[in-house]
Amino acid sequence: MSENRFYIEQREDGKYKVMRPNAERATAVADTQKEAIEIARQMNPGKSPDVERVRHTDKGKPDQWRRA
Repeated sequence: MSENRFYIEQREDGKYKVMRPNAERATAVADTQKEAIEIARQMNPGKSPDVERVRHTDKGKPDQWRRA
């Protein structure tokens, strides 16, 4: 994993955290996924963050990440 990449995950309270790989704490927290993506893009221009997206299907594993 690259340390220049950001990941966006939903927190238990419904807000979204922007994190670097292997970080213990969020770099930033936003109210919406869209705001979190914009924060990650501002912090790392030219790189798209990976956004958590879990879809439960009846086939195989859930789809877990997408590039924003």
